[in-house]
Amino acid sequence: MLDSLITSKTRLKLLIKFFVSASNRGYLRGIAEEFNESTNAIRKELNQLTDAGYLIREDGEQKVYYRANAEHALFGSLQGLIHHFLGIDQVIEQVLERAGDVEQVVLFGDYAVGVNSGHIEVLVTGKNIDSAYLLQAAGKAEKLLNKKVSLYLEVPEQLKTKIILYQKDSL
Repeated sequence: MLDSLITSKTRLKLLIKFFVSASNRGYLRGIAEEFNESTNAIRKELNQLTDAGYLIREDGEQKVYYRANAEHALFGSLQGLIHHFLGIDQVIEQVLERAGDVEQVVLFGDYAVGVNSGHIEVLVTGKNIDSAYLLQAAGKAEKLLNKKVSLYLEVPEQLKTKIILYQKDSL
């Protein structure tokens, strides 16, 4: 659905990366390596999204970082659209309500790099996690979304690119 509306695969990957969680950020070379694309293609899209106000550019000591502009009028709408596209909006709410003391929910695998492969991989960490409930929820999510859902309670070896969907506030 969203990939037919946004025809640039690079732009779609960037929107997913930055709008799935407002805390996500990245820099040009890192994103290019993560997406396995040229820095020129990434630079072009980052500049266009920044010029439109969707992304904020932050100068670091040696790198320029980008992140979603949470103050943009369309931020909430874009984030909701991305969550709906990925099919994770409903699943996350249920997990946080009933799975125990969840500290972090992380999306990784194909969807973390913006590839709609039909296989959603999610890592849930925390204390006193109800693994039976999570496995049941993953099964329901598979049927609801018509996508394969793999749930991990420990950090897998192949965890390379990740997007934090939820991070418990450490107060």
